[in-house]
Amino acid sequence: MLAPVPTAIQSLLAHSSPERRAAGSVLLRRGDTTAAAWYLESGRVIFGISGTPGNRDELLEHQLGQMQGPGWVDPTAAVLEMPAAMDVVAQTDVVLRRIPMADFQAALAANRQLSTTMLTGVAQAHREQTELAVSRLAKGAEARCAEWLLQHAESNDKGGCAVQLQQRKRLIAAQLGIAPETLSRVLRHLRERSLISGSGRTVNLVDPGGLRSLAGV
Repeated sequence: MLAPVPTAIQSLLAHSSPERRAAGSVLLRRGDTTAAAWYLESGRVIFGISGTPGNRDELLEHQLGQMQGPGWVDPTAAVLEMPAAMDVVAQTDVVLRRIPMADFQAALAANRQLSTTMLTGVAQAHREQTELAVSRLAKGAEARCAEWLLQHAESNDKGGCAVQLQQRKRLIAAQLGIAPETLSRVLRHLRERSLISGSGRTVNLVDPGGLRSLAGV
């Protein structure tokens, strides 16, 4: 269930129309200036660095964070009126609202509730990016892979859970901070330990409890 949108934000969004973007769309490009603040009404976006300049349809090669709507996209850039620090790509279909920067800054200066909400958003984004960085430093490749599989698992018609590998392995490996060869080796080890099964683009989670124990979650 989505959290209720604060009244201050509702008032700010009232004069903007929803904009729909398909999964894979680049919402912000690192270094680009913007004349607007963006509010993610629904869907999920990922933050990071694209490894393919000029290709605006490919998911990020180096993922540094993610967020699920509702919430402000890159609130730090919006508050400071600075260029985007990272590329932002829609991981799912999303619904956004565009707030002209002049209107956003005026509301931010005049409304304490909005200021508090923005501060919370900035803090949450910083916390998530810090936790991701710590996880990469503190956890081994198998633990990171197990955690990734758990995060992306969906129920199937057989009553179990599975992950559809919709991205190329090199992109998944980059998100985990490991080499593609390491990812292939880790998946093979997890199969040998009967934690997962399947081949190709479908990975079945045979023992979710064992994966949680391995991931430390």
